[in-house]
Amino acid sequence: KVQLLESGGGSVQSGGSLILTCRASALTYSSRSMGWFRQVPGEELEGVACIDKDWSTMYTDSVKGRFTISKDNTKNTLYLQMSSLKPEDTAMYFCAADAGRLNYCTLVPSLYGYWGQGTQVTVSS
Repeated sequence: KVQLLESGGGSVQSGGSLILTCRASALTYSSRSMGWFRQVPGEELEGVACIDKDWSTMYTDSVKGRFTISKDNTKNTLYLQMSSLKPEDTAMYFCAADAGRLNYCTLVPSLYGYWGQGTQVTVSS
């Protein structure tokens, strides 16, 4: 059974940094697109960053220059380095893995087949 497990969330002050980690079992990252998404209660899931099997990346405009997505295929681990955090970055963050259908990276949630349970990030002003 595929499982994705996020960690690294927490509470920080505006301007601070966090590194989110997503570890997978029964799934290999090397041949898949992976993504980070976030959701605020009452709002839709938002694509934050993604990375494809060829290491190409994509970011939503609001995090460009502040967040970096990366992965370690040998450890089946996905990372999201977040710096210069803002209160509007407060959300539950989820990692997602392509179920083998994608040949590219996308920030569209519905195109990912596997999801973690989320980790909360709270940024105070």
